[in-house]
Amino acid sequence: MVDQRTDWLGIATPDDLAIGLRGVDYLPDLKITTATYLALALEKPLLLEGDAGVGKTELALALSRLFESDLIRLQCYEGIDATQAVYDWDYAKQLLHLRATEAAGLGADRSALEAELYEDRFLVERPLLRSLGYTDPKHPPILLIDELDRADDEFEAFLLELLSTFEITIPELGTRSAVVRPIVILTSNRTRDLHDALKRRCLYLWVNHPGFAREVEIIRLRAPEAGERLTEQIAALVQELREQGLVKPPGIAEAIDWAKALARLMATEVTPEWLEMTLGAVIKYREDEERLGALGPSTLLKRAFARLGE
Repeated sequence: MVDQRTDWLGIATPDDLAIGLRGVDYLPDLKITTATYLALALEKPLLLEGDAGVGKTELALALSRLFESDLIRLQCYEGIDATQAVYDWDYAKQLLHLRATEAAGLGADRSALEAELYEDRFLVERPLLRSLGYTDPKHPPILLIDELDRADDEFEAFLLELLSTFEITIPELGTRSAVVRPIVILTSNRTRDLHDALKRRCLYLWVNHPGFAREVEIIRLRAPEAGERLTEQIAALVQELREQGLVKPPGIAEAIDWAKALARLMATEVTPEWLEMTLGAVIKYREDEERLGALGPSTLLKRAFARLGE
């Protein structure tokens, strides 16, 4: 039912959600707030695509803090399959049970003994199955399916049953259905295109890097030890770096790390010397370092600080 979940969670409007997220140190823009609110209200998965480091995963962490719910994270990778994502059997425990039963002389009925080996007590729940086992609607689990684009087509197709019906079929035990649907956040860095069948089951949002003002606000919140002038200069520099055609443009996390690093060094502003010595906080590829070295730290600072009117 459309309004029931938001009533349980105390989120009546997108503004309520924005206030709540800010209270747990996540600063959403209007698009993120609206898409997340609709995902909650309609009980739909939310697919977030965007460059690495724009805060996609952090949204799931923030929702977990906001609703005081368990975060169940499935980190995708090439070759992931059902035994890592859904369930597996505890083979060592099954073998121990089999030997103990036979040793005690209780193994005459072979078919009954084999049936016992596929009971719940031998089931190992992986993230997807575990997310269906919650019963408190006020604290639904947050299921984060992270970097889905790293998984292969077969695994993506496997997810369709879960995202359509929130059911998982275990041949030995039957179908498990969610009593309380998890809040599902899927992320993709778009190293490959996801299929339309999966996208149809989700609300979709492309997440951009934040604008200057929002980036300043985020750095100020997450790295309060950095002074105001330093915070604004870092935000301006990061914005400039993203326009340099780098292999890996810096994300919000790198901006925060840079602010913390410079504050730790007691820097009050970014000078050419500080820029050269701490560039590793934001630049992760040799090609990018060489590109910026050819441009020169003074030129980079001049361009960035022009945004501040300096």
